[in-house]
Amino acid sequence: MRMPIHSRLSLKTPAILFCSVLLLPLSLNAAEPVPTPEASVPIEKFGVWDLTELYVDDASWEEDKATVADQLANLDSCQGKLSSSAKRLSNCLTLNSDIYRTLARLYTYSFLNKDTDLSNSHRREQHALVENLMTRYQESSSFIAPELLAVGQDRLEKFLSAKGFFSANNLLEDHDFFIRNILRQSPHVLSENEEKLLAAASSPLATAAETYSILTNAEIPWPELTLPDDETITLNPAAYTLYRANASRELRKQVFDQFFGRYQNYAQTLAVTLEGQVKAHIFEAKARNYSSALTQALAADNIPEQVYLSLVSTVNDNLSSLHRYLALRAKLMGIEDAGYYDVYPPVSAIDKSYTIATSQQTLTLALAPLGEDYQNIQQQAAMQSWVHAYPAPGKRSGAYMMGAAYDVHPYLLLNHNDDFDSLSTYAHEWGHAMHSLLANQSQPFSKAGYATFIAEIAAISHQVLLMDYLQDNAGSKEEKLFYLLQELQNLRGTFFRQTQFAEFELAIHQRVENGEALSADTLNTLYGDLLKRYYGHVEGVMNIDQQYTVEWAYVPHFYRNFYVYQYATSISAAYYLMEKVQSGDEKERENYLAILRAGGSDYPYDILKKAGVDMASPEVYAAVIRRFEQVMDEVEELVMK
Repeated sequence: MRMPIHSRLSLKTPAILFCSVLLLPLSLNAAEPVPTPEASVPIEKFGVWDLTELYVDDASWEEDKATVADQLANLDSCQGKLSSSAKRLSNCLTLNSDIYRTLARLYTYSFLNKDTDLSNSHRREQHALVENLMTRYQESSSFIAPELLAVGQDRLEKFLSAKGFFSANNLLEDHDFFIRNILRQSPHVLSENEEKLLAAASSPLATAAETYSILTNAEIPWPELTLPDDETITLNPAAYTLYRANASRELRKQVFDQFFGRYQNYAQTLAVTLEGQVKAHIFEAKARNYSSALTQALAADNIPEQVYLSLVSTVNDNLSSLHRYLALRAKLMGIEDAGYYDVYPPVSAIDKSYTIATSQQTLTLALAPLGEDYQNIQQQAAMQSWVHAYPAPGKRSGAYMMGAAYDVHPYLLLNHNDDFDSLSTYAHEWGHAMHSLLANQSQPFSKAGYATFIAEIAAISHQVLLMDYLQDNAGSKEEKLFYLLQELQNLRGTFFRQTQFAEFELAIHQRVENGEALSADTLNTLYGDLLKRYYGHVEGVMNIDQQYTVEWAYVPHFYRNFYVYQYATSISAAYYLMEKVQSGDEKERENYLAILRAGGSDYPYDILKKAGVDMASPEVYAAVIRRFEQVMDEVEELVMK
């Protein structure tokens, strides 16, 4: 089990995410004036987080860890007794929740310490101890779901309505959603022996993904590439990500040819690993009596299949918008025969620095449509020692928000380089943090954690508002053009590309479910046809070389069982919601904030629907298309001036 980390690292998260609570006296009920950038406190003084708010030292961490063993022993005594009374059930579920709450705090401390110095063996060992303890917890609590099902729905419904002796509240109020969710999944819970057998199969079923990871990260001999300055580099995945955006078109083509050429050399083996992973998904779905792997993947959070299908169909109906962008991009780059290797280089650039102080000041102003109360909560939080801001020797790369310590607050790891990407990342991660803060102000621990399906919405909403603010306040035509083109490229990569991935993932699962095989040639054809359709190959918009159709082998998300579609649904929901919020209607703002406050108190699809966002409707995805077209209009207008 892994604690919830919301970031661009795309780390695995559990179905139920537990986030953090704000202990400062901040509220959405009382606002103070939002200061101008000149009046803000310099954020550089808060560049390193303070982990003593979790534990004052390692000794206190060890002391808390030691208490978990006693708590687990008490949890063992609950087994076989959940049906005795509502009070007994409430006590046992609260104990279970309390254990996980403590583990989450322990985990946060060790994880954050580890990530600021990856070379520190003591910190790595400390974190490994917590992971071992998490495994023990999983084993100790595994009886709860099957035992609740054995109690039966009728008796559980009576328990759910039971009141406490000294309270008008239901005894199981904090756990009612947890119980009802287990009952919902009862048709797919197996017998005790079958569950044990399926659990034992989890390791061999993960072999394909592990093999893929080892092969692509450690054993494929990546080619050597000579750069224009005669420097020779190893063209591994990290180098590919860097040099595919190089200004030299000739170099970009060499990068694509050699990088994907190497994947083609291993395509048959990589086809076997991907087919093996797909078969593992299908096996588990069949074992649990689901009609398909997609159905099982969506059932975890009770997501209607129409959400997935509406996303794919709406994007396909609007591929002309993507083709328009690609043609506009090629024109701005002065390219007449655009190829797939022309997708990544920036079209424009600006010489502008964004210190972390500037990033915070800019974000504060950009968040104005969400109200002064919201601005003040974020701004006051940013003044605390919650962020590890700057790159440092041994520090983990990338950025994330860790919100597992419910009784403390979120922590943000950044690697701020004072550039535009750092500003955008800063806004993104604070969106995650604000989601956690508001959820925990409103929800008990057992209902605070939000599902992956809904987790990116607040973060992307921050970025949408940021782009609006930057575009509206650009100091020159060149600066505004830069921001507009940045937004278009982000939409291409997050909305269109991730939907393309989702369509491919569905196609390969359906093929295997129909009894067909996945050879390298088949995968190249399936992926290549999608790539050509999305990028307008037949229409002459962008040429897709046959060599590049093996890109499917480069995407590790295909081993994660219908995960990538959530990037596209999240960005769609964010644009749809911010379009309404920016209308200035107080009700629309409250609808958005209600989503954040809801945490995990309901199914994510239902939380959004209550706020007026039906993710099964094409209307939500149409908001992204409108924005995409609007930004292109603005680009064309600027270029013509």
